[in-house]
Amino acid sequence: MSLDTDTVRRLREGMTRGVLSFPLTSFHDDGSLDPDGLRTHLAAQVATDPGAVFPACGTGEFFSLDEDEYRQVVTVAVEEAAGRVPVVAGVGYGWAQAARFARIAEDAGADALLVLPHYLVAAPQDGLVAQLEQLAARTTLPLIAYQRGQVAFSADSLKRIARIPHVIGLKDGHSDLDRLQRLTLAAPEDFLFFNGASTAEIQARAYATVGVPAYSSAVHAFAPEIANAFFTALRDGDDGTVEKLLRCFYVPLVEIRDRVPGYAVSLVKAAARLRGRPVGPVRAPLTDPSAADLADLATLLAAGLDLVGATL
Repeated sequence: MSLDTDTVRRLREGMTRGVLSFPLTSFHDDGSLDPDGLRTHLAAQVATDPGAVFPACGTGEFFSLDEDEYRQVVTVAVEEAAGRVPVVAGVGYGWAQAARFARIAEDAGADALLVLPHYLVAAPQDGLVAQLEQLAARTTLPLIAYQRGQVAFSADSLKRIARIPHVIGLKDGHSDLDRLQRLTLAAPEDFLFFNGASTAEIQARAYATVGVPAYSSAVHAFAPEIANAFFTALRDGDDGTVEKLLRCFYVPLVEIRDRVPGYAVSLVKAAARLRGRPVGPVRAPLTDPSAADLADLATLLAAGLDLVGATL
């Protein structure tokens, strides 16, 4: 099976053009999937011209979706993207279950897959490599590995996974810049890297110093005006705007996010609802923000939008 080099090219170009969008998954108040709300949300995300869209990943509550719901989410993403931006669907758990999701994503027309950290157990380097080998043998789609939590590749393992057919890149969520620099130096020249830290903008400048300027943006899911303003300022070397947005919006957002486990997703959904987006609540085990935290979020969101000349 030959690698889809066009997808790699489009992803590389997209990473230089804009942030990587991780859309939310819309649910009704009773917790059931809301395909119409999802379509509206994805259409709005694609309209802002992100570098790529990554449905059914961490921000999209992949862990809470059954296979039929997953199929609907990826299908809607592909339909709304309509070839304008690459669609990279999340897959996860052990390789056998990941392969089931990969087949669904492939049938739905996804361009590539983000391989989320495996479930529960710690594993040695040989096992982390084998996980990707097993999955790569069962899909024709390009794979991007995601190191976070119990998954952390050594430089030697990075060289090994880069030789696996269809493994094209790495998303980093550890923010260990010493390790990441070693990985970028060990990788082939055309290997893709991007910053996947929570609220990635906080560390975007630091990641860029080790050769990883591309990043995902959860803020893009509810305030693309802020996310795109930050990306443009960072790209253009406008340090004044970067620091203003960090100081007055991103750092306060992280301070609210850190109050409760799971707020990295719950706050994003709450902020989208504050703007009238039809995304609904989070699914357990996540919880929606408290009234006090929601009030603080609303105040911060209005201030952040004002900074970039937008309104709630």
